[in-house]
Amino acid sequence: MTYRINDAEVEATPFPGQCLRTFLREQGNLGVKKGCDAGDCGACTVHVDGKPVHSCLYPAVRAEGREITTIEGLAGEDGLHPMQQQFLDAQGFQCGFCTAGMVMTAATFDEEQKANLPRNLKGNLCRCTGYRAIGDAVCGHRHVDVPDDGTPAPEDGAAAASTPAPRTVGTSVPAPAGPDIVTGRARYTMDVPATELPGLLHMKILRSPHAHARIVSIDASAALAVPGVEAVLTHEDAPDQLFSTAQHELHTDDPDDTRILDTVVRFRGQRVAAVVAASVGAAAEGVRALKVEYELLPAVLDTDAALADGAPEVHPGTAGNIVAELHSELGDAEAGLAAAAVVHENTYVSQRLQHVAMETHGSIASFDDKGRLVVRTSTQVPFLIRRALCRVFGLKPASVRVLTGRVGGGFGGKQEMLTEDIVALAALKLNRPVQLELTREEQFTATTTRHPFAVHVRAGAAADGTLTALAVNVTANTGAYGNHAPGVMFHGCGESVAVYKCDNKKVDARSVYTNTLPSGAFRGYGLSQMIYAIESAMDELARGLGMDPLEFRRRNVVAKGDDMVSTAPEPAEDVHYGSYGLDQCIDLVSAALAEGRQRPETSGAQLPAASGLSGEDGGADDVGADDVDGWLIGEGTAVAMIDTVPPRGHISHAKISLQEDGRYGLNVGTSEFGNGTTTVHTQLASTALHTTADRIVIRQSDTDLVDHDTGAYGSTGTVVAGKASLAAAQELATLLKGFAASLFSNTSAQVQLLADCVECDGERIPLADVAARARAEEIDLSAEGRWGGTPRSVAFNVQGFRVAVHAGTGELRILQSVHAADAGVVMNPVQCRGQIEGGIAQALGAALYEEVRIDAEGTVETRILRQYHIPTFADVPRTEVFFAETDDALGPMGAKSMSESPFNPVAPALANALRDATGIRFARLPFARDTIYLGMRAAREDSGDVQSGDAQAAGNLAAGLRERDAPAPAV
Repeated sequence: MTYRINDAEVEATPFPGQCLRTFLREQGNLGVKKGCDAGDCGACTVHVDGKPVHSCLYPAVRAEGREITTIEGLAGEDGLHPMQQQFLDAQGFQCGFCTAGMVMTAATFDEEQKANLPRNLKGNLCRCTGYRAIGDAVCGHRHVDVPDDGTPAPEDGAAAASTPAPRTVGTSVPAPAGPDIVTGRARYTMDVPATELPGLLHMKILRSPHAHARIVSIDASAALAVPGVEAVLTHEDAPDQLFSTAQHELHTDDPDDTRILDTVVRFRGQRVAAVVAASVGAAAEGVRALKVEYELLPAVLDTDAALADGAPEVHPGTAGNIVAELHSELGDAEAGLAAAAVVHENTYVSQRLQHVAMETHGSIASFDDKGRLVVRTSTQVPFLIRRALCRVFGLKPASVRVLTGRVGGGFGGKQEMLTEDIVALAALKLNRPVQLELTREEQFTATTTRHPFAVHVRAGAAADGTLTALAVNVTANTGAYGNHAPGVMFHGCGESVAVYKCDNKKVDARSVYTNTLPSGAFRGYGLSQMIYAIESAMDELARGLGMDPLEFRRRNVVAKGDDMVSTAPEPAEDVHYGSYGLDQCIDLVSAALAEGRQRPETSGAQLPAASGLSGEDGGADDVGADDVDGWLIGEGTAVAMIDTVPPRGHISHAKISLQEDGRYGLNVGTSEFGNGTTTVHTQLASTALHTTADRIVIRQSDTDLVDHDTGAYGSTGTVVAGKASLAAAQELATLLKGFAASLFSNTSAQVQLLADCVECDGERIPLADVAARARAEEIDLSAEGRWGGTPRSVAFNVQGFRVAVHAGTGELRILQSVHAADAGVVMNPVQCRGQIEGGIAQALGAALYEEVRIDAEGTVETRILRQYHIPTFADVPRTEVFFAETDDALGPMGAKSMSESPFNPVAPALANALRDATGIRFARLPFARDTIYLGMRAAREDSGDVQSGDAQAAGNLAAGLRERDAPAPAV
């Protein structure tokens, strides 16, 4: 069969039933991505006869004789397609995994389609950006700091002008990977040409149909008879070494309760066996042919059942199924409550969430020419994965290399070892390269989620607004395995409580095993769940006192110099106020909301008139003080604090050298998955070396490059790895000036580093010549930098919303979204704003509709994207983003972390706005439309005036009913 792909004829025959996506990738078009294989995400979009199609749904056989264009073929002979250039100019990407599909879809838009992006981009999903940058890219708005004089950018390696380079820190320099992302050249984990992995085998996993069972026997004979099947791996092939899938600098932070393949399965979806075959199809057929006999065991599917007396143990020897617990009291909480003028008590429940990184988990294990095991994987922690593999298989670090390509999103989900161990087992057994790529269904049913939390809060305040007591009782569901269970619980109970001054604080918390899908690391790491509960309680206390909620917070949040205490009488010794901007953040949000009340588009004045909502249709005429034609208007805010680095060690090592071509080669260990740290590293290094960011050639995420890097989690890419890069660059600047001084027969104090040369008394030597002279004299112009992650600073975020709630239907519209962040010196404003917008978008999904649902048998019901609603372009409002003006004494060049923290205050701010609009305190996430509608209806019924009662009074009654002391519900 003849295909015409990117203006070239290709002779190839697809296998029966093959989709166009896999066919195109077989032909080397690796820019065509897999995000779902169900037509839901758009990452695989290509053009067929000029029209965009989702190639995962398009049969390859139908494309014969048609013109097929992939992202690799979109650019013309004269350069990039205009849409590719627009995505570069606006930096309309973060991890970039969805970008090729976005560009291919948008490249076909006419002006009418551009005017309605919520409709016309509905088939393309992005998890990272929050869509504002994508919308700006499609419409041709420029944001990055690049020349706009029409002059083509210099070729890679071309010399920059020999003038002092501007300070690049603080400017929106473009991401180094941008050109590769928009052209499809960027290589993610699975983007390895077949020629580089001869003999590659594919793996599929048989997963448990039971929540708890013992494997009696596995009959693999039929599977081994399937043509192409090379091996079946079971628990008999797996090492006995227990480990945790969670990865931390100290592996003892997490319980060793996991085996690669176990004799007992503890949740539906757990691995039972692995089939390795010459093709994915053969491996899948082999899985279907396996016959397993199980002995069913009693299961506990929620925390109430797991904590009950005599409950079956998920892991033998774990008393009461409690993985970790915390009990602390500072002062006397009961006395503080008794002395309060107003007390709030309620239980707040946060649900399971899936990370939904557009790139699913996947790994390839192979061997290099030295016989080393090489694992290419989509991970945030390549060095910790190497350490874990060595520990499990009894290997030496020198015999294992772990590396990543570009990572297509993480959000904490790739701080786990979920595929690397099983492909390494297969490769070591077969001495062949083996690949495992999870499907989107496996992401939902067999990886990890956010920990569900039930938080019972009791809080009191005096008549002057001073907090008198804050007591929380926390139950977290860690699922079948304890990965991250202690850390999420301790961290969640940390900064969420420490941000408030209060003499009487009490924390009781436990993380509990259940026979459900494991929980794990998720953006915010326990803080989002806790902050939702505590910030809701602060809002209720303010209302009870008749105070403005932001003014109440001003009176009670820590100020610079105050001790930050949560569960111990003394604050952490290494956590300091490197800078303090919470007061600025509160003021910025307050002012923006006030200004928004005057604008028609954000005040609610432009809302459509409601119809059929009065009298017997629901009585919305009297439902609230700010009722606008049947819409209830409300505002809400929330604050959040986060330590900028995790505790107990976070280590980074960087190397930098002057290259032969006069540019600088920077090696770092940290991964890039849309967090923007690659750009920041080039900015830090170029500023220290007085050059331009494009002259820093960065290599990263490879255990061969540097000694160690704990990994890209806990928002450490800038404040830990960045400090290592900065230290290395500063050391190299000193070495370079010293060597250059000898060339000028002068002192280093007289030498100036310029963009592409060194200068002394008006004489200049190109850096390429300096490098040549150093080689000739056997002088090593390279340097190293290290950072151990301590001391640590704190970062702050404040979120504000104005919302409208339809009194008759429960529809919620966000009229205004405002976010203020204390990020220290903002390294790259466009990137940092993108991180904030992306965090808000993800958090809005979590607040409004996202939930991993598990049925009464332990089966995950939300198994594909169309069953699990992540925000689309139409769902995400534009957020007004403001930065506090601070300069952190601890971060590199004044920076703080700002990756996960914007997520944390969103749900409580939205909950508080919803409370302000309706009078009802919704205490369980998510706030789906039917939940809001039923809550308002129940409030009216509780008030005894179903037809036309005052919803505000009814809401207050409902909130009061919910505030009665009751045990925390199961999660």
